[in-house]
Amino acid sequence: MAATGSRPKLAVWKFASCDGCQLSILDLEDELLMLAEEIEIAYFMEASRATVEGPYDLSLVEGSVTTAADAERIREVRRVSRRLVTIGACATAGGIQALRNFADVGEFVSAVYASPSYISTLETSTPISENVSVDYELHGCPIDKRQLLEVISAFLAQRAPAIPSYSVCVECKRRGNVCVTVAHGTPCLGPVTHAGCGALCPAHDRGCYGCFGPMETPNTASLSAWTRGLGAETSDLIRAYRSFNANAPAFRAASELEEGR
Repeated sequence: MAATGSRPKLAVWKFASCDGCQLSILDLEDELLMLAEEIEIAYFMEASRATVEGPYDLSLVEGSVTTAADAERIREVRRVSRRLVTIGACATAGGIQALRNFADVGEFVSAVYASPSYISTLETSTPISENVSVDYELHGCPIDKRQLLEVISAFLAQRAPAIPSYSVCVECKRRGNVCVTVAHGTPCLGPVTHAGCGALCPAHDRGCYGCFGPMETPNTASLSAWTRGLGAETSDLIRAYRSFNANAPAFRAASELEEGR
């Protein structure tokens, strides 16, 4: 916390990402105005070019580390941050760009860019926690703004965030959703995915895509077997696990297990 009588300084940083989690912060709207009374938004380039020098009491980091410059910069961010919280799938698991971790990044670069020689990038996309120590990880693609408010409130109150660790299935039950897998045979990652979206996709008769990453104790082996029983092919399962959170340990292990069949 900041010294008595002064507001704690908040900084928001961007690395390799789509900016969706930062937009979720801006989407707080009225809550953001109230938050500004309790905490000084000292560095947030998505919102303002005006900045205040660190050190910062709390840093929110969006995005993964994909270049040597990223790796150097995140170490500096960590140095000037008393508390560092990663937000979103990119920062917590490497993001959709971590699909490069399963392939030859050189082939991707050659296929996408007219002049690959100008591109300087790492072979992998890694979460922030693989580069510096992290105080808390908030999952989601993008993050849920209510969960973000809880994390910031917990910081201000000097307590642990009360973020649920159960799966999307619990959210489905609370909404009264009919299980899309049981009722319709639709493949769904809900049983192994961290809650936070409010069961958005199942509420619209679609299977969960795993946007919030693996839940605390995911039984991916059981889910894979069940999904295969519905007629899914190995390639379908690999594709399901390799999306927004492809590099999250539980999803990565599940996809690699399928790939080895």
